[in-house]
Formats: sequence, C-alpha cells, structure tokens
Amino acid sequence: MTEAYTTAWRNSVGDTEAFWLDAARAIDWSAAPQRAFDETRGWFPEATLNTCHNAVDRHVAAGRGESKALIYDSPVTGTKRTYTYAQLFEEVGRVAAMLRALGTGKGDRVVIYMPMIPETVFAMLACARLGAIHSVVFGGFAPLELAKRIDDATPKLVLTASCGIEGARTIAYKPLVDEALRLADHQVQHVVLLQRPQVTGTLEAGRDFDWQALRTATLAEPVPAPVAVAADDPLYVLYTSGTTGTPKGVVRENGGHAVALAWSMANIFGIGAGDVFWAASDVGWVVGHSYIVYAPLLVGAATVLFEGKPVGTPDPGTFWRIIAEHGVKTFFTAPTAIRAVRKEDPDATFLRTIGTGQCQAIFLAGERADPDTIGWLEAQSGLPVIDHWWQTELGWPAIASCAGLGDLRRKRGSAGFPVPGYRFAVLDEAGQAVPAGQSGAITIAAPLPPGAFRTLWNNHAGYSKNFATFPGWYETGDAGFIDEEGFLHIMGRTDDIINVAGHRLSTGQMEQIVAAIDGVAECAVIGADDPIKGMVPVAFVVARAGIADPATLEAAAIRAVRAELGAVAALKTAHAVPQLPKTRSGKILRNLLRKIVNGEDFVTPPTIDDPAVVVQLQAVLGRHEPV
Repeated sequence: MTEAYTTAWRNSVGDTEAFWLDAARAIDWSAAPQRAFDETRGWFPEATLNTCHNAVDRHVAAGRGESKALIYDSPVTGTKRTYTYAQLFEEVGRVAAMLRALGTGKGDRVVIYMPMIPETVFAMLACARLGAIHSVVFGGFAPLELAKRIDDATPKLVLTASCGIEGARTIAYKPLVDEALRLADHQVQHVVLLQRPQVTGTLEAGRDFDWQALRTATLAEPVPAPVAVAADDPLYVLYTSGTTGTPKGVVRENGGHAVALAWSMANIFGIGAGDVFWAASDVGWVVGHSYIVYAPLLVGAATVLFEGKPVGTPDPGTFWRIIAEHGVKTFFTAPTAIRAVRKEDPDATFLRTIGTGQCQAIFLAGERADPDTIGWLEAQSGLPVIDHWWQTELGWPAIASCAGLGDLRRKRGSAGFPVPGYRFAVLDEAGQAVPAGQSGAITIAAPLPPGAFRTLWNNHAGYSKNFATFPGWYETGDAGFIDEEGFLHIMGRTDDIINVAGHRLSTGQMEQIVAAIDGVAECAVIGADDPIKGMVPVAFVVARAGIADPATLEAAAIRAVRAELGAVAALKTAHAVPQLPKTRSGKILRNLLRKIVNGEDFVTPPTIDDPAVVVQLQAVLGRHEPV
C-alpha cells in the first residue's frame, strides 16, 4: 500500500534530476528539457512550451475533442453548461483573438477581475496561449486592494464582468473596477467588460470595450497559434496577503508548473484523462488556478466550475448533488465548507439521500481540518477524507496522503506525509532539528520543487527573506511537528496571517487600517477560532483620551476594515478595551489575547507589564456581544 509512495519519495530526493525529467515526459514541449534544474534558471532550463497548448490543443489533436473538458454548474443563476475540448479550444481561441486585437502579447500583464463563469477560464487560458501573464484578483476585494495590484503588476488590460453573485447577493463589479482605476497610479490601456443579465455595467468611452461586441468584431480573425515561452517565463502572478499590508505577487513559471500539476493529478489525486475532478474553490485563489483551471485540463480530465455556496444555493445538499450528477471521481474543498454543511444538516440527511455517486475520495485543504469534521464526513460519506497542506507560494500539495500512489494512510489532525519532491524539517530557533513530537518551525529544503515560486513580482528581496532565517530552508511561516510515525502536523501560523474560510488574510494589515481611525490610540487584531470558518479576525481597540464613548470605535473599526478590504475580511467583532496586555518591553501579547477570546486555559505570562489587564479583558469579553 505504501511501497509506491516510499519509492517515489526516495527517488525524488535521491535522484532529483532523473525523477523530474521523467515526470516532464507528461508534457508536450516545443523544445524538450535536457536538464531538470539549474541554479540560475530554475526548473527545465532552455526548454520551451505553451501551457494552453498542453491544456487544450493537444487533447483535440489526440482525437479527444468530443471529451468533456469544462462543466459549469451555477445554482445561483440556474445555469448548467458543458464544454468539450473542441469547444474549449474555440472559446479560448476567440478570447485570445480579442486580446491580440487589443495589442496583448508575450510578457504583457492582464488583470482578470471576474466571477466563477466560463469566460474567466477562457481568459486565463487565452493569456497563457499568447504568452501574456495573467493576474486574477478575487472579485470580493475592495477597490483599494485591486488598485494596489494594478500598480504592482502594471497590466495592459483589465478584464471584468458586470457582476458577481454571492449567494442571494449580486455585487456590481464595474463600479469597483472604475474606482480602483481612479485610485491607481498606473493607467491601463483598456477595460473589457462582460455584461451579465443580472447587472448592466457602464462603459467609459475610449477606454472600455464590450466583451461580446469585441468577440463579434474579431470572429473573422484566426485563432492565434500558441506562443512558445521559456520554462522559466511567468505564467501568472497571484497576489497573496503580506504581513505589512503590501500584497505579495507570487510568480508561477510555465515549465515547473505544468510538470508538477500533471504529476500531482495522477499521483496525489488519482485523476487522468476522462475522469471528472471538482475543486470547490474560486479562481481568485491558488486552488482555483491549480485545480479548477490548469491541472485537470493538463491531464485531459473534466473540471467542474461551480458558482454557488455549500449551503443556501439552494440547500446543504448542493455538493452531493453536483458530485452525483456530474460523476465526480475526486472532490476537493475546504474544511470550512464541510463545517457549514454539517451545521445546516447535522444528520447528513441530504448526503444519505443523494449519495456520492462515483466519488472515490474527498480532499480537504485551505486551513487545518479538525479531527471532528474529518470524522463526521468519513462516517457519513463512507469515503476516505484526506487532509493535505500547501500554500500559494508552493502552488501544489506539499503534505498529503498520495491516494494516486495507493497510499491512504491518514491520521486525523495530520496533513499526511511529505509529497515526493519535498523534504521537510522541523527546526528550533537556532535552526536545529527538533525530536519527533516536538513543535518548531516547519521548513522545506531548498531548492523548492517544480511549480513552487522562485521570486515575487518586483520584489526578489522579499522572496529571499523566506530563506533568511534558516539558510538552505524555506520558512513556511507555520509551526508544527513530525510524529514518531512520520506524519506531519501543522498547528498554526508563526506570523500574523490567518486563514478565514480558506482565505489567507493578514491581521497586521487590518491593524494598520484600525490604527488609522480617528480616536484609536492603539489596537490589536487576532485570529479567533470559529466553528464554521476555522478562524475569524477579532479587533481590540484602545481609545485615545478624551473620547466620550469608546464603544463607538467598535463599529468604526468594522466599517473601516470592510471598506478597505471588502467583506472577505470577515471582521464582525471588535472590542473597546481600556488597555492591551503587553510585556514590559511593550510587545502586545497576542497569543494571550487569542487564548482569552477562545476560552482556553492560560497562565498569565510572567513578562506581563500589568496583570490587572487580564481581569479587565475577561470582564469586557464576558459582557460583549458581536457587533
């Protein structure tokens, strides 16, 4: 059961060159790689390829044009649509012709601010086809956050839709884009707007184009041929939260990305040509990039694009309906989604009624999966539920049970074993490996495997900081341990990044926003445990002298964070407190705040400046209701 995994992992670290050159055979290359790795150019130096060709064209050329490629299921609009590989080729080609007509070519950046609709997938693949670099921004982000990304990526175009649909709410996107462009220093040449029937967006003369009109105007143009790019040329830039509030642009390179994702589909998820795979995420996040758009198509599978929610669209049986109806073989979602389903349907009535069809395994990621949720889902579904761990920076799983290799070993509370290609160590502050079972900093040996980032956009110094604390090792920012059986356990962040319903958000960035509110003397934002979302931010504010009613700062803090970061920030609770717990040197004891909020047992640290603050906090939290 474990032999194939053990052999693969040993080969991946024992003869890395041979292992990844063999994996690279799964990809069509314009110029095939002769070497796997070079210190300067990274993975597959001198090799060239086109990712769109690998995801679309080659399957059509192989005679699989009538096979399913993209299954769009939107309960919020009542729409279901399936695209074959031949149809996907045509749709991607038409968008590529549109982009080329607007002067987009190799190396140009294109920001995509769109919802979970097929045109978003077409746009991403069209950029890849032209050798352009896409940067998808989640539609829930506020204009200022979008403006920051526009200024950093300096795109030629912004592609957007007139609205997104969040459950029962319709969110107009075009006003947000217009405001972002007003705030940004960089000015794009054009905006292309896809009108959806729920909301109509306004076009700005001379700058904006209607998507459908542009498509019609370029229908006579031939589908642009795939542009060969170097393996180390960027495919996309995806921004993730930085601890300072400045977004970090993770750069994903074409060659390593294609090889790693194709390998992962077969060997981790057990998916190949003709299978149906569903990652219930959003294309604005790394899971959507890797496992909605690229990985399934690279191996010739069908991918499900879902526009809806786990509950309320229309009920907690939505997941099981889609799995059964579309013949999903492997399902991937976040623990938050399963907790939401369980909350609405604790007896799993919908699951037992609908069933799970042909599904063989359920994978969870995006945040730590608590053992109770895994136990409930395994008991109710009868399927193996596999927690696994990775990051935006890595681009694909680093810790998992490799089901595709026949390894279903799992332990609740652990994300599994190192995926082939990754070598982990748990280090103490001195950089020494700690004994089994002892917690420390989770690190990965350099160089990181194919598919992982090798730089940040316009910020290589920021990238290098990830390797500065422990030379030769990538500092993941997570703490945890490896137990005696070799299972890795990720226990929490070592910085101020928290996972809210799978969304990676910076409490430090929220603190900057709250601190700027008139009347706030100081503040702290921590991540508190939440039974549904995993974690939620909670703010503490200390009023300046002279503020008549400090409680007014609570609502002000919530409004300010939501105005700047959008509803995705999920800040709903703020507490006005007389003072914050600090060490004698002035450091805020955030871990103590977290334990008090979570109702955990704690010992007042001997380094605290004023022990009376703890009593004050408990009194405030005892009477306080969420805003």
